[in-house]
Amino acid sequence: MEINALTPAERRVWRAFATGATVDFRSAGEENGPPPDVRAAVLRALLLNGPRESGEIAALTVVGARVTGLLDLRQAVVDSVFQLVHCRFDEAPRLVGAQLAHLSLRDCELPGLDASHVRVDGGLRLTGCRVRGPVRLSRAQISGALYLDGAEVTAPDPVQPALQFNQVSIDNDLCARGLRVQGLIRLDGASVTGSIDLEDAELSNPGAQVLTAESLDVGANLLARRLRADGRIDLRGARVPGRVDLLRTTLSNPGGTALRASSCVIGELWLREGAPIKGRLNLRRAEVGQLQLQPEMLPDQVRLLDLTYTFLTPHEPAERRLPMLERDDGAFDPHAYEQLTAAYRRIGDDRAARAVQLAKQRRHRRTLPWYGRAWGRLQDAAVGYGFRPLRAAGWLLSLLAVGSIAYAGHHPPPLKEGEAPHFNPVFYTLDLLLPVISFGQESAYAPAGRYQWLAYVLIVTGWILATTVVAGVTRTVSRQ
Repeated sequence: MEINALTPAERRVWRAFATGATVDFRSAGEENGPPPDVRAAVLRALLLNGPRESGEIAALTVVGARVTGLLDLRQAVVDSVFQLVHCRFDEAPRLVGAQLAHLSLRDCELPGLDASHVRVDGGLRLTGCRVRGPVRLSRAQISGALYLDGAEVTAPDPVQPALQFNQVSIDNDLCARGLRVQGLIRLDGASVTGSIDLEDAELSNPGAQVLTAESLDVGANLLARRLRADGRIDLRGARVPGRVDLLRTTLSNPGGTALRASSCVIGELWLREGAPIKGRLNLRRAEVGQLQLQPEMLPDQVRLLDLTYTFLTPHEPAERRLPMLERDDGAFDPHAYEQLTAAYRRIGDDRAARAVQLAKQRRHRRTLPWYGRAWGRLQDAAVGYGFRPLRAAGWLLSLLAVGSIAYAGHHPPPLKEGEAPHFNPVFYTLDLLLPVISFGQESAYAPAGRYQWLAYVLIVTGWILATTVVAGVTRTVSRQ
């Protein structure tokens, strides 16, 4: 391209390129007027075959210009730094398959960006950009970090993702603090060596998916404190060895799933101090090292089938944790009760662990036929399925007192006169109540009338108490 064919603004950019100098149109007193036009064809010519000076590092750095026409760098190889700040594009740049040394479009306005399959040897910066169309980085390879801090992206077509980052590979962090997106963010199959930072981000796609990141692979953490998401977040199959930090988040998708983290492998999952989740929480088949879950954040539907975790914090009474096990579409999941029991036992809270096991037996009772439910109620009333042993002692002492008083006032006649031992109403009642121990009283005396019926009641009650105690002890020992 001949320099004589350039406008005055383009000549400034052309001359500055060889030495890497910054061309700032706003500092030249032009900030009050319209930004000067710089044709995209001129920028393309500079990046592909611009002038060079010996001993200087060529770079294209422009501040405050309007880029007219289409910037087409498809399959191009650009070895110089490319930085545009506070610039406005008339058309969405096309960088598909390009190989770039560094790209920064900070605080720019764009109708979109198509950079699928791009390879950036340094970082890619879209900080503070306002984009009125989709940003496509599918299968991009970025050796540095990807910056989206403070960016605003709106997808006019609801069918198309606003940020299409599926299978992107980032060798550093994905920084997106304060990001604002109207539409879907797609991160399926993405790989981020460092962390993903979505703190203070606002994501909106009501009634649909707002963030889908199936099989996402993160090297460190997924940070999303104070995130506000209106729509469904899908992290199914994601791997995050550090923490997924959802502290003080607001998640909303009424009538659907607000957060799906099923089949994930996560070091720590933090769900605390935020507003109650509106929509379902799905943690099925997830593996979590430490689950920080505040009961107040839980929605009406919580799916926990085959969820495994090592530690559960903060420490809460069992009565505050148990309701979440009842919210899995009414299904009975014994594994969920066992996980909660194990979490309490790891911290030495045996009382809470027994309360969870008792709740499990009562929940299981609802799935049994009528005769199973009847027997279960007897076990529950007698000894709390073996988890309330003092209750059995109370029943035993009460029945012992009743029997002793009754038979003390009316001695039953002996079966064989002269051979029966001295009658003792306490030992006689114990003989009736305890089916294994014998004091020689029951076999020597035979009550009649209502006292015989009392004896039958004491014998049956004794067998019930003995059976439930043995079942409860066996159940407790088998879990230790």
